[in-house]
Amino acid sequence: MNSQTSLRAAVKTMALFEALKGVAALMALLGLLSLLHHDLHHLAMELIGHFGLSPDQRYPSLLLDAVDRLNVTPVHTLVLLGGLYAVVRFIEAWGLWLDKSWGEWFGVLASAVYIPFEVRHVMHKSSWQAVLVLVFNLLLVLVLLARLMQRRKEVAARCLTPASAAE
Repeated sequence: MNSQTSLRAAVKTMALFEALKGVAALMALLGLLSLLHHDLHHLAMELIGHFGLSPDQRYPSLLLDAVDRLNVTPVHTLVLLGGLYAVVRFIEAWGLWLDKSWGEWFGVLASAVYIPFEVRHVMHKSSWQAVLVLVFNLLLVLVLLARLMQRRKEVAARCLTPASAAE
């Protein structure tokens, strides 16, 4: 398998991953909307109790804080942000799947925007998971940039071939 084929396969895999993230975002949004008329704080406390955890522990406390923030966020804001995230992921997946250069540029921008935040997170609260997310995101950006450079070389090679000069 040559580098062009392996890069293309990597980009197709990334397209599937981005589409999966879009589907997951929509499912999470629908799940959240189905809980609209429920007491989320109470549900979170029941979940914490079901697992035998204390609400004062780190992760249960983080869950309760997130639920409390969610309760005061207007529903239309949640729908807008969740829908926007899903649309961005689907647009990126579409462009990558169809092997469009705009899709690759879109993917570079959509992934690179998170890198400064991920670096900051690793510097302040380093964990193997945070490092893994940063490395994975950097690899995604590098693969897309490699594909864009490969695409540029292909265009330059076509421009320099004698067959294209005769036409």
